[in-house]
Amino acid sequence: MTKQEFDLEGEVWLYPGESASWHFVTLPKKESEMIKASWGKASPGWGSLSVRATIGQTSWQTSIFPDKRSGGYLLPLKATVREKERIRVGDRVSFRVVLRPKRSAILEA
Repeated sequence: MTKQEFDLEGEVWLYPGESASWHFVTLPKKESEMIKASWGKASPGWGSLSVRATIGQTSWQTSIFPDKRSGGYLLPLKATVREKERIRVGDRVSFRVVLRPKRSAILEA
């Protein structure tokens, strides 16, 4: 069976730019490669994959996106999540992502 749940750690960073307000955590390269190999075909576009993410007591639906520079996937952190969990840029966080592919992708995996 293909692995769907990943417990990971990473540092929170701010997307550079004029109006930088997007916060991310980069999934480790090893796990990102596993996800791409198993679930990459389930991507509807831009390589994004639907996930249920959890940090601390907060869970939310989002997508992870491939990052050519790091070779990993990026997990965006909503402001509401950062506020509830008191997360700031530079913090190291433990998090879980559960892949939520479309049913047809599960049948192909």
